[in-house]
Amino acid sequence: YGANLIAQGLLVYLDLARWEITLRYRQGMPNFLADNQDEDALRKIKRGFFIEWRVADKYKRTFFDRIDYFIDTNDMNEIKMVSGKAVRDGLIQMAHRPFRLVPYFDPGVWGGQWMKSVCNLDPDKENYAWSFDGVPEENSIYLDFGNGYIELPAMDLVLDQPKALLGKSVYSRFGAEFPIRFDFLDTIGGQNLSLQVHPLTEYIHRTFGMAYTQDESYYILDAKEGACVYLGLKEGVVPEEMISDLEAANRGEILFDAEKYVNKFPAKKHDHFLIPAGTTHCSGKDAMVLEISATPYCFTFKLWDWARVGLDGKPRPVHIEHGRKNIQWDRTTPWVEKNLVNAIYTLKEDEHVKEEHTGLHELEYIETRR
Repeated sequence: YGANLIAQGLLVYLDLARWEITLRYRQGMPNFLADNQDEDALRKIKRGFFIEWRVADKYKRTFFDRIDYFIDTNDMNEIKMVSGKAVRDGLIQMAHRPFRLVPYFDPGVWGGQWMKSVCNLDPDKENYAWSFDGVPEENSIYLDFGNGYIELPAMDLVLDQPKALLGKSVYSRFGAEFPIRFDFLDTIGGQNLSLQVHPLTEYIHRTFGMAYTQDESYYILDAKEGACVYLGLKEGVVPEEMISDLEAANRGEILFDAEKYVNKFPAKKHDHFLIPAGTTHCSGKDAMVLEISATPYCFTFKLWDWARVGLDGKPRPVHIEHGRKNIQWDRTTPWVEKNLVNAIYTLKEDEHVKEEHTGLHELEYIETRR
């Protein structure tokens, strides 16, 4: 980056997928211009995710159309170079046709076994917790040039072709950001996710400078008997008592009694749970969740992590002070049941759909979820 600020000439950009950066942090790579090889990997990842990558993307966008050559540095044993024009032509094509991102899968302390078999993953791994497959800030793309392909951050597409990719109305609201994310959360044979809450729009804007927040939903792809989702608060919860218990639990003095404060709804295949920002929530064990959410660079305030440590053997961080300022205490059982649990309505009925075309009998109901 610095060379481009002080010199003009042939511009060669060495690019690297975000997942590969994450893996190298875990292997000891330091942050940009930092001497922190031995620092906790999670801290390095967050420093990259929230600061370095965002700054780099903003700067990259100012000279993207001047790059003469891109060098793919993801495989240290096979460096690849492609002309900048060829890459930009490829991104234009991609923005006008169906495509998918390169997925990645990662284990977690609560991870399950569903993805391992269904997605044909390494059976020797202990578990897989997450799969990210629609998150340009983290996933990558392949561009195939016939004699080989290169891998680039998917954000290159968002930065270079935002209007064509997003459409005018979305671009006018969000700019060169991809405002929706898709990921899998696998707890089948695993454990509960951490109890958490996402920030309100006003809070995330005032505190972190983001223009929108992380509203999300859980669509249950599969579930075992006894699966559940924790969602919203019970009637009569006293905020000071709940926060006091959370603080005591995270000091190790007590175990937080989640079911005293938080609703626990049974979850079965094809159920749908809406989770607007400010709603206390988490998936319980034995559920396979498709999470669809807004993407304000992933701000999650953990409240309780069930007294466990991460895969690195260290306590996982919690954010009770942030959480306290965002929990919506009036989202209690009746409101949640009415508005967030399988809140569907019929958008259209079509009595003329033929069975041979749909496999359905007599009627097709097209539904949307609020």
